[in-house]
Amino acid sequence: MTQGERRTPARRTVLGAAGATVLGASTALAAGTGTAQAAAADRGADRTPGRGHGYRSLPVPTVIGHRGASGYRPEHTLGSYRHALDLGAHVVEQDLVPTQDGHLVCRHENDITGTTDVADHPEFASRKATKTVDGVTLTGWFTEDFTLAELKTLRAKERIPATRQENTLYDGRWTVPTFEEVLRWAEDEGRRRGREIWLHVETKHPSYFRSLGLGLEERLAKLLRRYGRHRANSPVFLQSFEPSSIQRLAKLVDAPGVVLLSGPGSRPWDFVEAGDPRTVADLVTPAGLRWIASYAQGIGPTLDLVIPKDASGRLGTPTTLVRDAHAEGLILHPYTHRNENTFLPADFRKGTDPTAYGDSFGALKRYLETGIDGIFSDNPDTALLAAADLAARD
Repeated sequence: MTQGERRTPARRTVLGAAGATVLGASTALAAGTGTAQAAAADRGADRTPGRGHGYRSLPVPTVIGHRGASGYRPEHTLGSYRHALDLGAHVVEQDLVPTQDGHLVCRHENDITGTTDVADHPEFASRKATKTVDGVTLTGWFTEDFTLAELKTLRAKERIPATRQENTLYDGRWTVPTFEEVLRWAEDEGRRRGREIWLHVETKHPSYFRSLGLGLEERLAKLLRRYGRHRANSPVFLQSFEPSSIQRLAKLVDAPGVVLLSGPGSRPWDFVEAGDPRTVADLVTPAGLRWIASYAQGIGPTLDLVIPKDASGRLGTPTTLVRDAHAEGLILHPYTHRNENTFLPADFRKGTDPTAYGDSFGALKRYLETGIDGIFSDNPDTALLAAADLAARD
């Protein structure tokens, strides 16, 4: 059986619809009585102004379409975002980087070599450059060297074509969207679907861009205010790997903030620049989580911080992170679930083909049973069905 036979678009749509049916329009899981739901209630839904609205009203576990539905469409395109909603995702993620003339656009990185057809444009050959971003040296084409008008002449493409060959069908179909276009799109989709469209918005490399005079937070806050998404109960999360970016945003808008956390031995880049010796391992202690809770409403840890892997890549024993974060009133949105073997823990892989789907439901069961409040997924239909399985058992 070929990959195409294993997972056709029609089957994905059916799975997504099945998940949405089990979950209900928006709150079926939130009304459940399982561990995750009870934990959410115990943490105090009243903290957010406007009870019954805001992030505490989202289903638990919340399924966040990672860069849209990037398991099925090239990431950070309107097609990927729309497909995530069609599959039933509760929230859709955007990563923001700036153009030379200060517009915020949706790309996972400012290096657009692998996510656009820029290399095929001879008029931009001279823009290829080598830069150091957050201590990493990169050679390619970067958004900050293009005006928005120039960037709009490019087309988006699949970032990992060797793994997701089917996604290459959509190469060239969409342009790079601005965040303002996404905000307008979300308004339109909300009217069409009769519900709020939730966004999960990340500031990428904020210290780097501030050093270039392209600060992200003020530009983002201005757009959020323009489109009425700046309030505490607005349908948006603001996230960053740099705590100072969330602190800055907290002074500009009231929308909930989420601090992203990578490997335990790593340090946020703003900590590196400021000479702050703390690592992620320090931030996931009770004291570190208490500090985060003083200005943010949640954390976005790697899944490995929730359940570490052993030396063979198999899942081990869950840490106390979920319990400790909940004790400080923080929600947890870990990242990233993907269906392919290459991204799954070793004990949930099937066969030897790294691009084939493994036992994604088995892995999701382990993660969701920890009581996490949500999960980023490249395959939101799969995550929704796993969430429905959890609810059915409770």
